[in-house]
Amino acid sequence: MSGRPPTIEDVRAAARRIAPHVHRTPVATSATLDRELGARIFFKCENLQKVGAFKARGAVNAVLSLDDREAARGVITHSSGNHAQALAYAAGLCGAPCTIVMPDSASSIKVEAVRAYGARIVFCKRAERESVCERLRREQDSILIHPFEHPPLIAGQGTAALELLEQVGPLDAVVAPVGGGGLLAGTAVASRSLCPRAAVLGAEPAAADDAARSLATGILEPAVADPQTLADGLLTGLGRINFDILRECGVRVVTVDEEEIVRAGRFVLERMKLVVEPSAATVLAAVRREAGELRGRRVGAILSGGNTDFAWLR
Repeated sequence: MSGRPPTIEDVRAAARRIAPHVHRTPVATSATLDRELGARIFFKCENLQKVGAFKARGAVNAVLSLDDREAARGVITHSSGNHAQALAYAAGLCGAPCTIVMPDSASSIKVEAVRAYGARIVFCKRAERESVCERLRREQDSILIHPFEHPPLIAGQGTAALELLEQVGPLDAVVAPVGGGGLLAGTAVASRSLCPRAAVLGAEPAAADDAARSLATGILEPAVADPQTLADGLLTGLGRINFDILRECGVRVVTVDEEEIVRAGRFVLERMKLVVEPSAATVLAAVRREAGELRGRRVGAILSGGNTDFAWLR
């Protein structure tokens, strides 16, 4: 696949390619939540995925799509955590050298996980991560696997929705978190192809609402400067490739506040006994906010990850 946006055929090919290396994650339900909302909610548990997040799907597909000569050059990315872990894991599958540029504010639990997968970490200020990554890429002649604007990666992320639809059948709506937009774009490609009448919704912190603004105006809006949200996996501004996919697929983004995110995270932890990070909890928060629209519907919700130090509980 070149630089063109991924298709459902690309998502299916990614599913075959990554199958030996990622989990086919389970789907969880909650009778309590279904009664609360008057709907059937099916949670795709990517918090139980390799590296603790859906990011393993895209990273593995991206790395395994390289030929031997490209892999030998090594891969590089910039990431605050989940993509960093995923790329380090994926690189290890084929012995490719891996460099991760991480902001010095990155979660310690994610930093240690990246180290455990054998990647080299270079720290920098958050605002400098892209420039530092590009400098190192040129010096090392390595392959950039962008955290969300890389078509093979987007196709890999779309396999979560592909599996969900295979596991539970047709849905009336599918909800996924949105930061840079790789997961939501992949979800939109899979859902629109396999379940064209289903609404596709993004869940976004109100404190980092550039995706919602972009889809409302039809123009790629700038990211919020220094967003203050517990959903640290959703701080990045929406990518251009993903914006175009979301617009074409008619995706709508629902914004939720911090209190809603914490309340949703507590419910998943305490009532469903599943560990999620705040970025994943935005999905339940958005479903609750849209309860009136979703009543009587079958709804798929992708719990994107479970890498957390539980600081948000305080």
